Amino acid sequence: MHIKDIDLNLLRLFETVFRTRNVSRAAELLDLTQPAASQGLTRLRVLLKDPLFERAPGGVKPTPRAERLAAAVQLALSAIEHALTENEQFDPAHSRRLVRLHMSDIGERVFMPPLMRQIMKVAPGLRLEMVQLEPQRVVPELDSGHLNFAVGFLPTVTETRRERLFDDRYVLLVRAGHPLAVSSRGKPPTVAQLRRVELVAVRSHSDTLRILKMLKLEGQLRMTTTHYLVLPAVVKATDLGVVMPRNIAREFNAAGEFAILEPRFPLRDFTVSLHWSRRFEADPANRWLRQTVLDLFAE
Repeated sequence: MHIKDIDLNLLRLFETVFRTRNVSRAAELLDLTQPAASQGLTRLRVLLKDPLFERAPGGVKPTPRAERLAAAVQLALSAIEHALTENEQFDPAHSRRLVRLHMSDIGERVFMPPLMRQIMKVAPGLRLEMVQLEPQRVVPELDSGHLNFAVGFLPTVTETRRERLFDDRYVLLVRAGHPLAVSSRGKPPTVAQLRRVELVAVRSHSDTLRILKMLKLEGQLRMTTTHYLVLPAVVKATDLGVVMPRNIAREFNAAGEFAILEPRFPLRDFTVSLHWSRRFEADPANRWLRQTVLDLFAE
């Protein structure tokens, strides 16, 4: 097989199926019919002598050959797109771009309401898609152009351009009138006092779990959940406490139903940053959107 045998549209189809893990969804995104997408995949399978994708619950999964091929195809397509558009002006009022951002569920709560309000005002056709990636996938996805920005406390994500947004710290949130809130009398609770509090934790936020492990408080865990949004109801209805970022704790406590305590946790201070790829730093849309984020959130 030679490169001349490959139609660029087949590579776009391959990449979209790889990313979405669904042939129908890929066809929709590329404005193709389902039969046309299936025929294109068949042509590519014949050329590459590999099935590329196998049936899986809810869609398809890539073969090992497809996994190896995907990174190169994504980089190549991204480079071509960037070369074709680098001199274009970005008009937010008329753009219909899709922008993908990596952030946690708790990050979405902080950033998305004001960001969407601003986007709807000045760039009503712009579309945003939130994704949650494993940390090791953030840089490759940014460099490929399939992720535009990553927002959050990402200490292991180092090979990016970044801008500090704000500093935060981990605190302990308990219900108003909780025995610890009463006994601490506004002072930082001691580790001995924390050992008398049962806790709830969020599985996906490893830093809070690391703090509990360093303080040997894992035995106090009575509940582990998958995201932060259930926590206000759980904490308000019980004597459970939760370690969480102070900015979010203040949002939860807008109605004064909780107490925010500040133990001297190890590693309690952290910085929330905006990350993007060096490869796309000069892209007009990238420049516009990162400036929008900085204007909204940077201290």
